[in-house]
Amino acid sequence: MTGSTPVIAPSILACDFARLGEEVARVDAAGADWIHCDVMDGRFVENITFGMPIVEAASRHTRKPLDVHLMITRPDVYFPRFARLARSITVHVEAEHEVTKTLASIRQSGLAAGLALSPATSLASVEPFLGAFDILLVMTVVPGFGGQVFLPEMLEKVRMAARWRQERGVDFRIEVDGGITVSTGRASLEAGADILVAGTSVFKAADAAEEISALRGRGRGRDLG
Repeated sequence: MTGSTPVIAPSILACDFARLGEEVARVDAAGADWIHCDVMDGRFVENITFGMPIVEAASRHTRKPLDVHLMITRPDVYFPRFARLARSITVHVEAEHEVTKTLASIRQSGLAAGLALSPATSLASVEPFLGAFDILLVMTVVPGFGGQVFLPEMLEKVRMAARWRQERGVDFRIEVDGGITVSTGRASLEAGADILVAGTSVFKAADAAEEISALRGRGRGRDLG
C-alpha cells in the first residue's frame, strides 16, 4: 500500500462548530478524501467532544466517507448508533470490550473496522488481532485533545506495522492521528502510513485546498505546529 496516494482525513474536532455544516463542506470542496470524527466520552479520555447527533449533522454536508474514531469506554455498545452514518469505525484496543467480537460486528455491519492504540500502548497489543481489522490507527499524540505536538517516537510503530503488512501478507491501512502537519505527515508516509488525520493544519490553514495538496506531497503548504 505504501507509495499510493495517501488519504487525507480532516478531523472536525478542529473546525468551528458554530459553522459545522459550512466547515465540513469547505474541506470537502478543498479535496478531503474522508471526514474524520473524534468521539470522546470523558471516561476513556479526559475530554468530552460530541456524539451521534453531531456526526449525523456533519454527514448532511458531505458525501465523502465518514471515518468515526470512538475514544470511548464501551465501543461495542455504542458503535451501532454510528453505523448508518460511517464508512469506517475505529475502536481502541485499550477499551473495555471483546476486541475480536467488536471488530467482527463492525465488519458485519458493512463497514471497515479500525483498531487504534494510544502512545503508551505497545504495538504488540494489536498483533493478536492481525487480519481482524482493516485500519490500524497509530495515535501520534495522547488522545483526548486536539492541537497537540506530534510524538516522533510513534513513527517506529508505523514502521513495524508496515513491516508486518509486507512480511505477513496481511492487508490493512495504517492511519496516523495527532499533530499532523506537512512535515510530520511526510515523515509518517515515509514510515508506511496511508491515511493522515489532520485537524488544525487543515481547518486553520489560510487555504485548506493548498494544505491538503501539500499533505499529499504536492505544493508547499505550511506547518502550524
